[in-house]
Amino acid sequence: MTDLTPLDPLDRLDLGEGIRWVDGRLVCVDILTGRLLTPDEDGTAPLRTLARLDVPLGAVAPAAGRPGTWIAAAGTGVCLLSPGTDPQWLARPERDAPTPMRMNDGCADPHGRFWAGSMAYDGTPDAGSLYRVGPDGTVTRVLGGLTVPNGPAFDRDGTTMYLADSARGIVRRHPVDPRDGGLGPGVEFARAGTGSPDGMAVDAEGALWVAVWGAGEVRRYRPDGTLDTVLRLPVAQPAGVCLGDDDRRTLYVTTARVGLAAPGPLDGAVFRGRVDVPGLPTAAYGSPSA
Repeated sequence: MTDLTPLDPLDRLDLGEGIRWVDGRLVCVDILTGRLLTPDEDGTAPLRTLARLDVPLGAVAPAAGRPGTWIAAAGTGVCLLSPGTDPQWLARPERDAPTPMRMNDGCADPHGRFWAGSMAYDGTPDAGSLYRVGPDGTVTRVLGGLTVPNGPAFDRDGTTMYLADSARGIVRRHPVDPRDGGLGPGVEFARAGTGSPDGMAVDAEGALWVAVWGAGEVRRYRPDGTLDTVLRLPVAQPAGVCLGDDDRRTLYVTTARVGLAAPGPLDGAVFRGRVDVPGLPTAAYGSPSA
C-alpha cells in the first residue's frame, strides 16, 4: 500500500462524496454546490464539471444503455440527468416533509436498482430514509428512522447491502432479495468508535472500505467485520471511497472542508493510492451487471 496523495494541489471540494469509477474515468460530486465532477482524461486533476444543479447533488450512478445519462439522488428526490436537458424527476418524496430534507449518498446494485438515502439539513434524529428505485423508475421508501445515511454498498452478487448510519457511528449489514430488492433486517457489522462511517466500497475479497469522517482515516473491514487496515490522511473529514483504474487497484478518497473552522491545506482534496485487492465493477442503473 502506497501513501495516499492528492490528485491536484489546487482542487478543493466543500463536501466531496459519491466517488465512482465509471467507463474508464473517475466521477464524484460536491454535494452542496450541486456539481458532478471528473478529472481530465488521464485520471489526474483539475476537476471539471459534467453537470450542475441548483439543488444539492448527493450521488449518481450511470444509466445502462444511455451514455452520458445518470440517475441522481438530488434535492428532495431522484432524477435522470442527460446532456443538454433539464433534470427528469422520477419522484420527490422529501419535498413536503415537515423538516427540510435533502438526498445524500446512493449507488446502483448489481441488479440494476438505485438506492439512496435522505437526511434533514439540520441533522434531526431519525428523519432520514432509504429509497429504492426500480429499473422501471418506481421510487419506494424501504427504510426509515435514519439520521445521516451513507452508502449503501453492495457485495458482488447484490445479496448483501452495507448501510452506514453515520450519526450513530454504525455500519449495518442487510440481506437483499435479488429478485425484487426486498430488504431484510439490518445487523451491526462495524462500529466506528472514533469518527463516523461515511462513504463505502466493497472489494473483490468481500471486504468493506469505509471513509471515516472526523477521524481522518479510511478503514478496511474483512467480511466478518474484523478491522484489517487503517489508512491515515492529512485531513479531518474523509467522505467517500472507490476502487478504480484499469485494474481497480487504485483507492480514491474524497474529503470535505464544510463545517471546519480552520480548514487545513488539504481538506477538500481528492486522494489516491495503490492497494493490493481490486474493487468491483461499478453497477449501472436499469440493467443487471454482467
